[in-house]
Amino acid sequence: MVQNMLIQGVSGDPTVYLNGVFGPLSEAKISVLDRGFIFGDGIYEVVPIYHGKPFRMAQHLARLERSLAKIHIQQPMTKPQWETLVKDLVSKTTDATCMVYIQISRGVAKRDHAYPVPAVTPTVFAMVAPMTPPGAALREKGVRLVSIPDERWLHCDIKSVSLLGNVLAKQAAVDAGVDEVVQFRNGNLTEGASCNIWVVQNGKVIAPLKDNLVLEGIRYGLFEELCKESGIPFELRIVTEAETRNADELMMSSATREVLPVVELDGKSVGSGKPGPIFQKLRAAYDARIAALA
Repeated sequence: MVQNMLIQGVSGDPTVYLNGVFGPLSEAKISVLDRGFIFGDGIYEVVPIYHGKPFRMAQHLARLERSLAKIHIQQPMTKPQWETLVKDLVSKTTDATCMVYIQISRGVAKRDHAYPVPAVTPTVFAMVAPMTPPGAALREKGVRLVSIPDERWLHCDIKSVSLLGNVLAKQAAVDAGVDEVVQFRNGNLTEGASCNIWVVQNGKVIAPLKDNLVLEGIRYGLFEELCKESGIPFELRIVTEAETRNADELMMSSATREVLPVVELDGKSVGSGKPGPIFQKLRAAYDARIAALA
């Protein structure tokens, strides 16, 4: 069976990019000594595609650059080269709505915790994968979350492929039969397993600071823009657990799930228990940005 039927949800044998070569996913292989495989020594990025065009591409590439710099991997491509790669991959799929996954590891070297000296050539992998944006039913119904302590490391600002902490957090949501988790560290809100969490109080959108405890989602900048356009106050600051639990509205956001209303936390209704007016405004503004790509 070809790579366990490749990837669940991926039909056929899609074209991927690996170290300068385009080829079928079934033939893409890396060394078992690749540091991304051995140590999780690498970073990744996900670019959503709508109407065949990348959404917030510049911001995604800027975050990719930041993550590489923080773990001291030399940038393997220029910005125009990344843009061309994404465009080329999208041209090889018939899906107008999808996502491009990019992963860069430090490369292949003798197994040793320290960086290899001299530096080795980074491994660069990219592929197009299916993406199904949340439908109207989910937007109207909302999502349910449970809270857990944030027990991850202290460099959550790096979009690292070392995601075991996030995997365990996501499994906690699955085990509880809900959609996601809300994580708290030392009594303050951080984020979900694979999303940012937004608090609404008295008509204001509030989110945790962009520090080492949170991965700065691309929606951070987008929401600030959308709030300004929609006349909604916006603030980044420390957000306490008590504020989160007593919010008028809660929202979650990510590249693939866009923005969704949280209607329940730990079995208790958030606000009215229904998607609130701030969510509705932001959702409409978000949809307008996507529509503008058509």
